[in-house]
Amino acid sequence: MPEVIQRLESIFSKFPGIGRKSARRIAFYLLDRERDEVEELSKTLLDLKDKIVRCPVCNHITEETPCRICSNPRRDDSVLCVVEDSLDVIALEKSVSFHGKYHVLGGLISPLDGIGPDDLAITSLMRRLDHVKEIILAINPSVEGDTTTFYLMRLLKDKDIKITRLARGIPIGGDLEYTDEATLANALEGRIEVSHE
Repeated sequence: MPEVIQRLESIFSKFPGIGRKSARRIAFYLLDRERDEVEELSKTLLDLKDKIVRCPVCNHITEETPCRICSNPRRDDSVLCVVEDSLDVIALEKSVSFHGKYHVLGGLISPLDGIGPDDLAITSLMRRLDHVKEIILAINPSVEGDTTTFYLMRLLKDKDIKITRLARGIPIGGDLEYTDEATLANALEGRIEVSHE
């Protein structure tokens, strides 16, 4: 196989969810495309590195500073949703149910991977608390996520701020029979009272 295709295969196989066979198919797909399509792809990849920056306020990815969410006067400054990364912001924005602002940590505390609180955007979070009345900890439930959540809860406990976290439990359309034990335990723990009316 030509060396260029081998190099492309090696690069693409490093992408999440792409194995060697898929990487090879992508390389051959690009080989069959017109030159202007490949040039557009390469220009877009360079733009990704040259034009995308972190918002100095919330740490979300953006092409403008501050980002559109932080600069939007219709967003509620008093509610701050803390997430692991920008993919979480995008997912929450798709739900169209949150109208506050965000803070992106840029990862999770993971001592085994050498990631501590100083490696995350926690200092900048603490500087944003002046007008905040509620912080929603929207961090994925995992060992690292729970460690980060508990660290933040301890850090924020003396502040006059309501601390909430996303509900955990059985998704709509979920089947109890196929739900794992941890999710069932969280669903039981977070149960709500049902009205008799």
